[in-house]
Amino acid sequence: MTTLLFTHPAALRHVTPDGHPERVDRIKAVNQILASEHFRDLERREAPLGRDEDILRAHAYEHLERLRAISPAEGFEYLDADTVMSPGTLEAALRGVGAATAAVDAVFRGEADNAFCALRPPGHHAESRRAMGFCFFNHVAVAAHYARYRYDAERVAVIDFDVHHGNGTQEIFWSDPDLFYGSTHQMPLYPGSGDVQETGAGNIFNAPLRAGDGSEQFREAMGTVILPALDAFGPDLVIISAGFDAHHRDPLGSLQLTEEDFAWVTLQLMEAAEIHCGGRVVSVLEGGYDLQGLSASVGIHVQALMRGNADSIDDTLDDEEEEL
Repeated sequence: MTTLLFTHPAALRHVTPDGHPERVDRIKAVNQILASEHFRDLERREAPLGRDEDILRAHAYEHLERLRAISPAEGFEYLDADTVMSPGTLEAALRGVGAATAAVDAVFRGEADNAFCALRPPGHHAESRRAMGFCFFNHVAVAAHYARYRYDAERVAVIDFDVHHGNGTQEIFWSDPDLFYGSTHQMPLYPGSGDVQETGAGNIFNAPLRAGDGSEQFREAMGTVILPALDAFGPDLVIISAGFDAHHRDPLGSLQLTEEDFAWVTLQLMEAAEIHCGGRVVSVLEGGYDLQGLSASVGIHVQALMRGNADSIDDTLDDEEEEL
């Protein structure tokens, strides 16, 4: 498989207050694991800045202008108790948008089979008119709308396995039957959305899990709810909201997933993409707040994207994640 990695140093310049879980060390851990010998064949590109016209297909103009207006020259600006801007935040968020749209370009132009966007802050909680939950722009929603606008993709799917429900993606997709959102997540947990009865225009598929659930329950939810619905939808592009805070080590959730679960779901989604859309997959980093769990999970996720089958995944990854 040909896989592209999109990164940018701006992700290091989104600074949060001491003790905040969405911290610079997250992207350092991701960068460290992807710098190892296992990923020597991974093609790397610098994320461009996201364009206003792309953002405005998913977000209100007032939302974009508000973020620009309150972006601080120094110190911190709190949008809510959890969502904080520093002087480097706006560029980092715009690079996240730019990475997602550039990844769409790459897979539709045949430059790669798939792509992984390793940036922060995350995006799936950002609603059309509101930043929240560490998120400012909804990168996957912007990418989905961009694929339809730029490449005439009729149906675009986002699958989200973050421990928290992607309320923002659901809100932006809610009334559009040609945009699919499928999510496994812990309930009850922030932000409180994600019930099975939240179905939008018949395009929203939530498969909530309970605290303590692990591999068996996760794979059953994916295998009986999300994947069959995805097959029935028949996407022209598969986008992954790749949050790794359902890992058993993560402090912000209580699910018990392992790196192998993330490899399994990645391969399942790649198989669906191969059937429906020529293998086009764009994966965008969301949550994951234990550094060891995050780095190991990202490593196995990207190996799955690069190699396309479980037998070729190296589950040792040396000791890079052990050193974090």
